[in-house]
Amino acid sequence: MQAFSRLARRPLVSSLPAAGRISTLSRHFSQTSLAMAPVSKETDFLVIGGGSGGLASARAAAGKFGVKAMVIEGNRLGGTCVNVGCVPKKVTYNAAAIAETFHDAKSYGFSFQETAPFDWTTFKKKRDAYIVRLNGIYERNLGNDKVEYVHGWAKVLSRNEVEVTLDDGSKTLVHAKKILLAVGGHPTPAPPIPGADFGTNSDGFFDIDTLPKKVALVGAGYIAVEFAGMFNALGVETHLFIRHDTFLRHFDPIIQEGVTKEYERLGVKLHKQSNATKVDKDAASGKLTIHYNEKGAEQVLSDVDHLIWAVGRTPATANLGLASAGVDVNDRGYVVVDGYQNTNVDNIFALGDVTGQVELTPVAIAAGRRLAARLFGPEQFRSLKLDYANIPSVVFSHPEVGSIGLTEAEAVEKYGRENLTIYKTNFTAMYYAMMEPDQKGPTAYKLICAGPEEKVVGLHILGLGSGEMLQGFGVAVKMGATKADFDSCVAIHPTSAEELVTLK
Repeated sequence: MQAFSRLARRPLVSSLPAAGRISTLSRHFSQTSLAMAPVSKETDFLVIGGGSGGLASARAAAGKFGVKAMVIEGNRLGGTCVNVGCVPKKVTYNAAAIAETFHDAKSYGFSFQETAPFDWTTFKKKRDAYIVRLNGIYERNLGNDKVEYVHGWAKVLSRNEVEVTLDDGSKTLVHAKKILLAVGGHPTPAPPIPGADFGTNSDGFFDIDTLPKKVALVGAGYIAVEFAGMFNALGVETHLFIRHDTFLRHFDPIIQEGVTKEYERLGVKLHKQSNATKVDKDAASGKLTIHYNEKGAEQVLSDVDHLIWAVGRTPATANLGLASAGVDVNDRGYVVVDGYQNTNVDNIFALGDVTGQVELTPVAIAAGRRLAARLFGPEQFRSLKLDYANIPSVVFSHPEVGSIGLTEAEAVEKYGRENLTIYKTNFTAMYYAMMEPDQKGPTAYKLICAGPEEKVVGLHILGLGSGEMLQGFGVAVKMGATKADFDSCVAIHPTSAEELVTLK
């Protein structure tokens, strides 16, 4: 209609007879429309975002329920987790863990000498190749499930229309019966201080080509803590700037205090109650100087190779066109959804990090599969949704920590202190039996139980193997296990995990 209105104002054919004018006008309108209007596509289920949640939902819809589905992604398939998150992070963590094992091996009688330092460059190339291979697997899996994959950037126009800008700048208009927003998020920008851009964000961690000698990280969440632990284990002088006295402050105090203390023991240089005020860069060497305030005193850190801002994540909703489609977002930019992933607009749904609920990859996958089943599956799936309570989470710190359920403070608020029984233990894992006192890492566990039946409402663990351990105990907590259920399980000896079923 807009093309016709513009054309109608042009005196292109006014000198022709009426019939000729109509014929010429029709041909010109047809040619102009073809040149200017975007190509149109139709689909039943349009997923915006090729991350874990979006891919899981699209593949379930097409592969299990025969729905015509399409995925739009402007970056590499797999989203944050595969490309700049969980997967390359865990590969790097494994390298750091091996470095720690080399160090510990001497206590077990091994005598060897490293002939060369850790080859970060070779490691990075292999890690990058692994990610590229995963990208290809994801694309092949979409093809196997007959999901159409469009590489481009989407903008929502209405409850049923999305405009996609392709790599060559051309546009495609997609008509969809249902639209899923699964665009995830991106690192929150650095604070507005002079020279902040000399640093990089958490995505940039994976672009570092050579092992630095000295790094600084700003942030107290799991991303900053994990990166700091990895760098330190690989022999890098590591500085971690936090605003308070502990990090991982959304976790139970047994974890906050335990890991913070352990990082100090391991040699991570913690700057507590600190905030950066300015960053300078030497033009010749490229080294950074960080000016910061720590506990009220002005300080300077020089000769820094890399500064990483890990100050949070922001939902990727800014350029998605949600306002024009009438989709509600909250004051932080997260898409507002109910328990069934419905937005306020019919036929538009959202899940994963863009909703700000529980920002974990398996959560997005689980929500995506359940949504596909509810929307396109048989009648018995119409009320299917993800239960966001009691979701286990792990931080690949040094040592690992895991948590499921309520922290002690949350449990007190919900049940009252008088209705709680708390069991906890601190001990030295047998792994450290051959080591000197100053080499021994901590292990600490806590069970938070509520009511006379002592239902386990919170479980928090710190120590070697916590990640693998929590998965099994997570099932028990999800099923509503009580302290008596834990006690009735015969311990596996000698393990650290046995302490959780023998707590007194």
